[in-house]
Amino acid sequence: MAFKFTIGRKIGTGFGVLLLLTLIAFIFTIVTITRSKQQTDSVVSQVTPSVSALKEYNFILQKSQTLISRWYFNQSGDDDPYKTKLRSLISRDYPNIKTKIETLSKDWTKEEQEKAKSIIQFSDGLFKLYQEEIMTPLNSWESYQDANVLFLVKLPFEDSQEKIKMLYTQLNELITQKEKNAEETTQQMFNSFNFLDRFVKSLGIGLLIGGILIALFTTRSITKPIQQLKKMLLSMGLGILPKERISYRTDEIGEMGIALNSLVESMESTTEFAKQTGKGNFEAYYKPLSKDDSLGHALLKMRDSLSENEKVLEQKVVERTEQVVKQKEEIELKTKELEILFKQVTDSIHYAKRIQEAILPPNNLVKQILPESFVLYKPKDIVSGDFYWIDKKKEWSYFAAVDCTGHGVPGAFMSIVGYNLLKDILKNTDSIEPSIIMDKMNDGVAHTLHTNTTSGKQTKDGMDMTLCALNYETLELQFAGAFNPLYIIRGDELIQYKADKFPVGMFIGEKQKFTNHRIQLQKGDTIYIFSDGYADQFGGPRGKKFMAGNFRQLLSDVSKMPIEKQKTLLNQTIEEWRGNLEQVDDILIIGVKI
Repeated sequence: MAFKFTIGRKIGTGFGVLLLLTLIAFIFTIVTITRSKQQTDSVVSQVTPSVSALKEYNFILQKSQTLISRWYFNQSGDDDPYKTKLRSLISRDYPNIKTKIETLSKDWTKEEQEKAKSIIQFSDGLFKLYQEEIMTPLNSWESYQDANVLFLVKLPFEDSQEKIKMLYTQLNELITQKEKNAEETTQQMFNSFNFLDRFVKSLGIGLLIGGILIALFTTRSITKPIQQLKKMLLSMGLGILPKERISYRTDEIGEMGIALNSLVESMESTTEFAKQTGKGNFEAYYKPLSKDDSLGHALLKMRDSLSENEKVLEQKVVERTEQVVKQKEEIELKTKELEILFKQVTDSIHYAKRIQEAILPPNNLVKQILPESFVLYKPKDIVSGDFYWIDKKKEWSYFAAVDCTGHGVPGAFMSIVGYNLLKDILKNTDSIEPSIIMDKMNDGVAHTLHTNTTSGKQTKDGMDMTLCALNYETLELQFAGAFNPLYIIRGDELIQYKADKFPVGMFIGEKQKFTNHRIQLQKGDTIYIFSDGYADQFGGPRGKKFMAGNFRQLLSDVSKMPIEKQKTLLNQTIEEWRGNLEQVDDILIIGVKI
């Protein structure tokens, strides 16, 4: 039997050549990628993690410097949050990063290992100095008041600052060296990829030329006979049944032509049946080509299913329409109920606002008791958790700024409790000292809220406040505070009087007594009391808090202006700072000029 170079053999020969070229390209690509992968693994598993770990080590050192500085300079109890953070850093964060550095350094050069070992030993000594000579002596409020303790701690603290600078220098040198190693390894990796890129491009050109030659060969022997087949198939692909038919041939293309002619005739019959079924004519005639004509039998089954589904769908449409109408009516009813409920709640809160405003001292009473004064009062919500209280008894003028737990409705309830307690205590006591009044107020809040004073349980409802008693004849000022301090500006100097670090009405275990301060004022002094809402307001170009330092500077600047102008500038400044951001808390400032 003579060898016959059929269409399949022709195509197989062409694809064989292409496969050979592709195999060559695949082998060279695998070799290059393997080499690049080794370099990439070096960067990913050793060099880059080493640099990242060293930078994290540097960050922990910086964080420890910040926390130990706060420990040294900020007077606070042993349970202060930043002290807890420093202990956690020394006991957990530092050992973790140290272990990570020691593990990674096993693959470093000997010189780098020595540097890392030196840095870790130096760091161990630094943290030991922190713990033994700074953190342990300064472990309570009383230790900050002890001059001997402060004297003993000062030298180790200054020594630690010098040591950490040396640490930064050594660590930055090691980081720079590791980054240089990473850059060199990465460059080698890029060189490998560049080689692969040039090789693939060259091989791609070769494949293109080879493909063109193979295509020319295939076109002469295959393409021309199948152009008619292609034209008919493209036409059918667009949904158009061709009119022409394929002429008879004795090769594979001829066999394909016979099958395609039969397919066209079958599609014409099927199309006509589909049109009739689409029009809803479920009685249209259609006969499958044979008992094995799966498409024909499927079309008949589809016709019967569509007929049945149409009946079912019509019934479902009726049922669903009834359900939608009913649901719409229910939603409209619920919407109306919610609108009524929302209006009732809003009206109630607005009425509560009128009640709250009614108990606050009116402007004429404020000016009568405190002639040169202003009150900047900006509730966050409709009602406020901050309130101000002004009254007079004998020769003493009393004024207070009170910040109750929360804001909005919960804070407003607490403000009414606080206001009534202050009014009742002043009326029914002979004491003039603000500290005694606040002690009685502490008892009153506990009694009003039924706080258990013997169980040791802590109530979360309390007040931060500043209470002042001013004698205009002797220029004596008495002051007591719960968290919120008192500022007096005298000339260019701002004098701060600190408050007790516990609130009114909130305690653990045995209650504490408030401290009474006596201050001799001078003509021209300006007194400021306030809640924390002004300093805590977010805003500015970066969305940060206003902060207490900026607040003190602002008060120093405006204190030289007339009292009403001060209120205007304070309000204008915080509104410009807030911008489009939401007010985060109630704001209250009282200023009194002597």
